[in-house]
Amino acid sequence: MSGKSPSCTVLLCTYNGAAYLDQQLRSLAAQTVPVLNVYASDDGSKDQTHEILRNWQQNRRKGDFVIEKGPRRGFAENFRSLMLRAPENDFSAFCDQDDVWHPDKLESAMLRLAGLTDDACLYGGRSVLVDGDGEPIGLPPLFLRPPDVKNALVQSLAAGNTMVLNRPGFVLLAESARRTQFLMHDWWAYLLVSGAGGRVIYDPIPHIDYRQHGKNALGGRIGLAKRPKRLLELLGGKYTIWNDANVQALDRCSDLLSPHALDCLAAFKSLRTAGNAVSSIIRLMRSGIYRQTRKGDLALVAAAILRRL
Repeated sequence: MSGKSPSCTVLLCTYNGAAYLDQQLRSLAAQTVPVLNVYASDDGSKDQTHEILRNWQQNRRKGDFVIEKGPRRGFAENFRSLMLRAPENDFSAFCDQDDVWHPDKLESAMLRLAGLTDDACLYGGRSVLVDGDGEPIGLPPLFLRPPDVKNALVQSLAAGNTMVLNRPGFVLLAESARRTQFLMHDWWAYLLVSGAGGRVIYDPIPHIDYRQHGKNALGGRIGLAKRPKRLLELLGGKYTIWNDANVQALDRCSDLLSPHALDCLAAFKSLRTAGNAVSSIIRLMRSGIYRQTRKGDLALVAAAILRRL
């Protein structure tokens, strides 16, 4: 990164986000990093979202502010479109339209990633869950097990709005985006970076307020015990569909994966095709695949027995 100050590009996706967008953009402007470029992709908003973006573009101070037209095929494709269009930078961060970033959010991530310039690296962590008025309502579970592709195959480690990539990490993700679609940009980022043998950093200290208001594309990760819907997804057909999509995307990027990841992927495929409950449990134990909490592991066992992986 030579002697100049490192810079970061924020990949912001919007869709009818006028209610909270200005507050989010104010929190971006308040970031303690000296150079901050914003690449916004609006997915066909019908409210005042585009006007708010234009106003901030005209009054930018820290760097470039680019507004693109989204593909209008959902949030994951919108983020994918930005991966293909945004330029490489020292660091790149995903951004939703309705959160509030603490002033040190990007600086904290960049400090953790500083010096890790050779390998693909991904930073992510916890957030403070807040309601529509910005009042705290809780925290996601604290994840203590190490990040690894054995975990990434069955869950995402962090929400996308907490994630920051170094330059090799973004280059890797952009290459994958040229090859394949994916269902969730944050889960895919964790899968790909860990699968490529890169480094994944989990920060237990929250640096954003993650707004829960009933219109989120995906809600905050509060745990299976507090969200029965998540358990139903894990044991129902939706989780199988998610895994189908992830496996197909990984197959399209197989040459980007490490030998360790390829072995883990093969074990996961074998586990998903086990013919009976006993075989499923044996293959799950041998694979070493895990979720981050005990309750998550128990739900994983249940999904394996019921052949819902």
